[in-house]
Amino acid sequence: MKLFSPIRTAIVGFGAVAEKMHAPLIEVCPELELTAVVERNSNNCEKKYPKVQTYRSLESLIEQDGADLIVITTPNEFHFPMAKMALEAGKHVVVDKPITIFSKEAEELFDLAEKKNLLCSVFQNRRFDGDFKTLQQIIQQDLLGRIVYLESHFDRFRPQISENWREKNVPGNGITYDLGTHLIDQMVLAFGSPISVSADIRMQRSQALADDYFDIMLDYGHLKVRATAGVMVNAPTPKFLLLGEKGSYQKFGLDVQEAAFKAGEKPEGEHWGVEPSQKWGILYLENETIAYPTLNGDYRVYYQNIADQILRGEKPLVKLSEAISILKIIEAAFQSAHEGRKILREEGAW
Repeated sequence: MKLFSPIRTAIVGFGAVAEKMHAPLIEVCPELELTAVVERNSNNCEKKYPKVQTYRSLESLIEQDGADLIVITTPNEFHFPMAKMALEAGKHVVVDKPITIFSKEAEELFDLAEKKNLLCSVFQNRRFDGDFKTLQQIIQQDLLGRIVYLESHFDRFRPQISENWREKNVPGNGITYDLGTHLIDQMVLAFGSPISVSADIRMQRSQALADDYFDIMLDYGHLKVRATAGVMVNAPTPKFLLLGEKGSYQKFGLDVQEAAFKAGEKPEGEHWGVEPSQKWGILYLENETIAYPTLNGDYRVYYQNIADQILRGEKPLVKLSEAISILKIIEAAFQSAHEGRKILREEGAW
């Protein structure tokens, strides 16, 4: 089926992430048009986007042919059945990370999308964080020489358990499937597939029903990568600490885009994703210390690439095959935490 611009786009589930991030990104993409939303009990999207048609179910949206691209932002346990239903109906699909709970489900979506010649992608927006792009640049330009260690944090202080579904006793809950998906994806993008995975995943808060802390080690032989996140951290920890033979790079603070989205700022203009110079990371070289400019972050690139794939057949910036590998590494991390041992790549087959 030949599609023309703008592509009719629907969002399934209109929670905070859909409202604050997905909808604004779709709105500013000139080749996408937000035409529909699935909300079970309300019409919140229509308050902000009056031209949007609200449906009460994905089945109804599909039956009435309300969109050509369906973006799924529901809780993780619904990702697989909804994405499968949309693909079977001939719709292109974007699913919020980690796309599915189990790698076998993601593999089934991959095969189905290939069979029907449809796009099926996972929303890995943090590939387009300014700090991660900067990290990649430092590595690619060999500014620190041979890299021996990378530490990646995503720490917060949230000692009270919230009503968010991620903190309830439901499939696909917890911080590992959430922030862990982002951090591992970044590390694999930067360095490739690790030789082995070892992990400590636990519930640190009293009364917790889902994992709220992880410390995952990816071993590359010549290089060790540590990805960690927790919700009991009320002191500054570096977002990145990169060590090489020529020196180190340390970066504090998160990419500026998330805060801008939460503040209701529209993702447009040349100043979007620009980090103030006082927040730049530091290069510690042998004979000098340098404030290293953070590259501009830009989540808009993701949805523009989705449109480019559908309309012009361009190559994906985020491949479903990569999402499958990340899920297998997450599965290995849970296995490692449970069994108390290192999981080799041959066992996880990521």
